[in-house]
Amino acid sequence: MKLWERVVEARLRKVVKICEQQYGFMPRNSTTDAIFAMRILMEKYRDGQRELHCVFVDLEKAYDRVPREELWYCMRKLGVAEKYVRVVQDMYERSRTVVRCAVGQTEEFRVEVGLHQGSALSPFLFAMVTDQLTEEVRQESPWTMMFADDIVICSESREQVEENLERWRFALERGGMKVSRNKIEYMCVNEREGSGTVRLQGKEVKKVQEFKYLG
Repeated sequence: MKLWERVVEARLRKVVKICEQQYGFMPRNSTTDAIFAMRILMEKYRDGQRELHCVFVDLEKAYDRVPREELWYCMRKLGVAEKYVRVVQDMYERSRTVVRCAVGQTEEFRVEVGLHQGSALSPFLFAMVTDQLTEEVRQESPWTMMFADDIVICSESREQVEENLERWRFALERGGMKVSRNKIEYMCVNEREGSGTVRLQGKEVKKVQEFKYLG
C-alpha cells in the first residue's frame, strides 16, 4: 500500500505547487532550513534594534480534523486531475478501523473525517489542504512560515501580528481545522518597555522570552 501511495504522491507533486512558506515535507527543505530562515530574520531585527513580533501557532490534532470534502475540494482547486481525486477518494472509501481496549476490540467501522495516520501520502495531502485554506490570508500576512502544522506569524507591530493571528485562525477553522489555544505563544524581539500582549478572541496569549522552534 505504501508503494502505491508513493506513486500517487509523485504524480500529485508534478502538478501541484505548494506555497514557498510551507517548509514541511517539501523537496530540498528541512527543519534546518526553516530554523535558519527564522534565525536570520530575528538577527536582522536584533542588529537593527527594531521590534519583531512573532506568534507561534500549533494546530490541534491536525491530521485527524481534516474534513474529507474539504480535501477533495482543495485537490480540485489545485488542478489535480479528477482521476487522481478519485484514486485518493477510493483509498478513503475502503478504509476501516477498530478500537482496541483492555477487554478486546470493537467491530470494524468507517472513519468519516481526517487523514490516515502513518500514510506516506498524508503529509502532502495535508500540505495541499493548508495551502488552499490559507491562500488569501497569506497575501495579507506575507511574513509567515509553516512547517506542516507548526505556523509562525511575524510582524513589526504587536497590533498587526494580533490581527494576522485572528485572520489565520478564522481561515483555518472555517476549513475544519482547530488552532490549539493552549499552545500558542507570543515573543517579541528587541521588546521596548510597555509593548503589551497579544490576544486571540479576547484571551491573552502566553508571552515568552524564548521559544524552541521545531525542537
